[in-house]
Amino acid sequence: MRYLAGVLAILLLIVSPAFSQEAEKVELQKEIKRLTALRDEVQKLIQKNEVILKKIEEEREKLAEEKKAFENEIKSVQNERYKRLAKIFSKMDPELAGQKISAMDNMTEAAYIFLNMKERYAGQILNYVRPDKVNEIVKIMAEVKRQNGG
Repeated sequence: MRYLAGVLAILLLIVSPAFSQEAEKVELQKEIKRLTALRDEVQKLIQKNEVILKKIEEEREKLAEEKKAFENEIKSVQNERYKRLAKIFSKMDPELAGQKISAMDNMTEAAYIFLNMKERYAGQILNYVRPDKVNEIVKIMAEVKRQNGG
């Protein structure tokens, strides 16, 4: 009986690592399957996010184009307004026009009006604009011409 117990103990020592190794293999295979499934899920999420990101970029570009078109439209409307005002001021008595320009709060607008006016009329009117306003208008006009390459 002792012999049998010894043999059983030896068999358990020999068989136990084999079972242990087999169990580890099974666990490793399960873990590999789980990790593979997770990797596949992560890759699908990455693909979905890339599609969403691409749509966002397309929308951003579309909005930038619309913004630029809108800004160009505003600029066009403003330019048309300045041309009409320049025409009106050109037809006024230079002294009265100079007084009106001097009374304006926004000298940038005054500068754009002068930029849209024939030089002869602009010069006549500027003779009647307050000197501090003339300096400001001339600085703005010079900056605008510099920015426009002219």
